[in-house]
Amino acid sequence: MAEKKDELIQIVGAENVIDDPATLDDYSKDSSFTPPKKPLLVVKPGNADDVQDIVKWANQTKTPLVPVSSGKPHFRGDTVPASDGAVIVDLSGMNRIIMMDRRNRVAIVEPGVTYSQLQPELAKEGMRLSMPLMPRASKSVLGGALEREPIMNPRYAWSLCEPLRCLETVMGNGEMFRTGELAGAGVSTSTREEAKLIPIEELMELRKKTQDTALYQYGPGQFNFHKLVSAAQGTMGIITWASLRCEVLPKVQKFFLVPSDKPDTLIDFASKLLRIRFHDEMLLFNASTLATALGEGADQIKSLQEQLPPWTLVLGITGRDILAEDRVAFLEADIKDFAQKAGVSLETAVPGATGEQVAEAILNPSTEPYWKLRNKGGFQDIFFLTTLSRAPEFVTAMSTLAEAARYPASDLGVYIQPTHMGTSCHVEFTLPFNPDDAGEVSRVQELYAKASEELSKQGAYYSRPYGIWADMAYSRNAKHTDVSKKLKGLFDPNSVLNPGKLCF
Repeated sequence: MAEKKDELIQIVGAENVIDDPATLDDYSKDSSFTPPKKPLLVVKPGNADDVQDIVKWANQTKTPLVPVSSGKPHFRGDTVPASDGAVIVDLSGMNRIIMMDRRNRVAIVEPGVTYSQLQPELAKEGMRLSMPLMPRASKSVLGGALEREPIMNPRYAWSLCEPLRCLETVMGNGEMFRTGELAGAGVSTSTREEAKLIPIEELMELRKKTQDTALYQYGPGQFNFHKLVSAAQGTMGIITWASLRCEVLPKVQKFFLVPSDKPDTLIDFASKLLRIRFHDEMLLFNASTLATALGEGADQIKSLQEQLPPWTLVLGITGRDILAEDRVAFLEADIKDFAQKAGVSLETAVPGATGEQVAEAILNPSTEPYWKLRNKGGFQDIFFLTTLSRAPEFVTAMSTLAEAARYPASDLGVYIQPTHMGTSCHVEFTLPFNPDDAGEVSRVQELYAKASEELSKQGAYYSRPYGIWADMAYSRNAKHTDVSKKLKGLFDPNSVLNPGKLCF
């Protein structure tokens, strides 16, 4: 270990190579059911050149690397080493907001930039970023985008990778690669042997004259490369910066709550709205999830859950630069007509919550502690993609599985998020538990494994295959698995990037 430590010190400096037992123990585990494994070292690069040098060193020494961009806590097992002797590459120190462009609604950021850091800076420029539901304060923006965490606005979800656009990747073989509109841009010399990409800041200065946007993600050629590194858990490459599509900050925004005793009615109503795209935010919660999002502790969550409707559809409508108030007024009137025909009501408040309270919670990163930890101190999620029309049958199936496992039905959280302009749907079940109660932990762990398998058999698609979901996803598609392994061999021939994850 001493030799490897000395070699990494030569790359990033002694202060950025960490081997103290407490820190290594922190990185050896997370809050999931993934078995812990202690890394050899933690290294903190300061820039893209450091990352490239670290990956080249890993290829020379055959050392596994585990990229980590978000701060604690972690919940999905993807940052826990699966191989002995791994080095954690902590990218949190690379936290520059490189560029913000209001005219073209684009920002370029490094992997350490968090939502709580970026959103206030974008607001100063009259923009905001479409976010996943209440990310933790330490969550990396690029981490969320690369892992396809669904944004709350399906109207602007042009793909499952939204809002990700161009990116710079250090591939597993140590080569640096730019994608999208910036693919091949910024080569400072003419020969392959001497070719070197100039820094992104210099590149953007050169491109200002032509008002290039860094918004088009296709490239090189017509290939959409960033899909290969999305949901890959750091197994294909390490991203050193990426451009993100932003929204204009609304001048007027109103939130409405549509209550119901069952999800089917709300899903029928939501399906009609998705076709005409009159909304911005659209989310569906059961009482347990909405109470957890709004409550500050277990007692308040329980009280809210008793007051809230069994199911609530949350709708946000906005007016931006031109005739903002008029736009919101006609959208509200038209949506009310659709609601009346669907047999539901568009409300500004329901028992236990107002539209303003919900908006304040979901449009911002989570306060501390992370919102899903407030109820019992621990939780386990099961989430997957399906179609909106099938969501109710998965809710029924999960409720049946929970009942069979003697898990309290009132504790089961459900979050349904239309995505990709409504063509698909993210369904998320949350199982809160007390981490200090061994019996409860064991019961949830068994339910998690059983339910994951049963839901997969019924058609749940684990597009982000963490942990035990990897075998379920890859075993059902041999051709895709074979192609993935071939691509891994091309981009990471020595398998140094997060080995043991996915099908690798």
